[in-house]
Amino acid sequence: MHRKFLTAFPLLFIPVFFILFVSCEPAKLPPDEAVKKLDRLLNNVNVYDAIVRQGDTLITRENRDLKASLPDIDKFPMTVDPRIGIHDEAVSVFVSTEKSGRKEPDNWLTIMTERFNDRQVKLSNGNTAKVIVRSIASGTGHEYIASGKYFPTAFSPSNILWVNMVSAYGVKMTPVADSLVNNTAGIIMKNAVYDRLTGKYGELNIKNLITAVVQGDLRMGYTNPYASSTGLNFLISVLNAFADGDESKMLTEEVISSFESFQRGVPFVALTTLQMRESVEKNGSLDAFVMEYQTFVNTQVLSSGYRFIPFGVKHSNPLYAVGDIPAIKMEVLRKYAAFLKERESRDLADRYGFNKLLDYEYNYPTVSGNVLISAQQLWKEKKDSGRPILAVFLSDVSGSMNGIPLDMLKAALIEGSHFISSSNYIGLVTFSSEVTRLLEVRKFDDLHRSVFVSAVKKMSAGGSTAMYDGIAVSLKMLNEAKTREPSGKPMLFLLTDGDSNRGMSLGDIENVIAGLEIPIYTIGYNANIEVLNVLSNINEAATIVADDENIGYKLGAMLNAEM
Repeated sequence: MHRKFLTAFPLLFIPVFFILFVSCEPAKLPPDEAVKKLDRLLNNVNVYDAIVRQGDTLITRENRDLKASLPDIDKFPMTVDPRIGIHDEAVSVFVSTEKSGRKEPDNWLTIMTERFNDRQVKLSNGNTAKVIVRSIASGTGHEYIASGKYFPTAFSPSNILWVNMVSAYGVKMTPVADSLVNNTAGIIMKNAVYDRLTGKYGELNIKNLITAVVQGDLRMGYTNPYASSTGLNFLISVLNAFADGDESKMLTEEVISSFESFQRGVPFVALTTLQMRESVEKNGSLDAFVMEYQTFVNTQVLSSGYRFIPFGVKHSNPLYAVGDIPAIKMEVLRKYAAFLKERESRDLADRYGFNKLLDYEYNYPTVSGNVLISAQQLWKEKKDSGRPILAVFLSDVSGSMNGIPLDMLKAALIEGSHFISSSNYIGLVTFSSEVTRLLEVRKFDDLHRSVFVSAVKKMSAGGSTAMYDGIAVSLKMLNEAKTREPSGKPMLFLLTDGDSNRGMSLGDIENVIAGLEIPIYTIGYNANIEVLNVLSNINEAATIVADDENIGYKLGAMLNAEM
């Protein structure tokens, strides 16, 4: 069967591999009216029960991390890829995305590296220095190096925290430059919120902001600390504040209890900065969010009406050699770092928004790599403050998914199940010409996970695409699960390769989705991404742009953050 999409969107990698588009906010029904309308809509939906109740074998839960499912390194673009001759000495560098893109203002290092290569810098052995730049988010670059799956010659993340974590995994990291360019993490807040909080708390430093969240005076969000430099920085800043800067106390029961109190005041931890920004702009559930200063000053919609409150370690963009490298490679890196300190380079960085807020000082010592790793694990366990996630996975099994797409989707769901905590509740639904319920929403203990895996393996493709019918059935299941588990946080994960061509339309159900306030995270395979973004944007969720080869990693990253 032919594909159902009109355009194949290219795969774009941004710091945490997700994109969002702005859509018009739908009319929102009151919750009771949304439930009544949903029931009316379901009267016209063909839904079947094929509940799987037994797994093939009891699957022992594994401690899985994202490193096991990293895609091929070629999925991350080389933004500087010079021709290498026999008399050239080349080094490859992992570079964080805010300085290694292809467009202004995120291409400072791309431009300067091309100029360095054009200069034909000579080395002590008579050869010419050449630098290859691979644009990759700091957290992902850390995963490749720490796992041993891929070693560049050097690593330039946004901040030193990722270097400390790589070192904790036993990889030798040799400093070349403490800072290539300066940036600062901060909390973005509307002026009205800022004025209200300063009137009550005085100076809005990190401690006062934490207090405001705990007291219910501030609803703020931050990004996934497994992937985002700013998110990791914020997590460590919060733990450091609770521990009064004493690293030995950061993981004590007292600090953990305080962190759980803080998390109860966080509406959601976002997959992307854009997800948070839109929530603030549209008067959603957030009053404030985190962002780097260089991005803040280059974002037109934030040019007025917002304050930037700096926090955490400086994003100094260090450069470190990875592992034991030959002396001639180190010479290339040192000449490269010196070039990036020249006036021409500094002037361009200044124009692109770097090297600002230089008077900001961080008062706590930098945290060791082992504590950083433990802090990430703590966040994973405690971020929902004891509230279970109630989730339904809604999978497209229409004809166009037949073959490799469905095989990869099934593999991704099975792999992704390792990232789901046993305290959460999971259901499974498929859709094609009709909708089929495969798993009720139940606690994801080892037995239910084995049944989940068995149900996924049995999925087969064929028929049309009644996507919105599937959404309606899934929302009903989640609403019923919420009745049984009032403290639970419902969410829907939609995996599809196209738009709906059967059954109800988005217009039929959009105000129901808004009224139920259940976020829909969408994962699109060569799909109509604009349609999926509309769905995800209704209730502050996000969309993954995936292909058949990297869906396992991307879904794992999403589930690691949300589940």
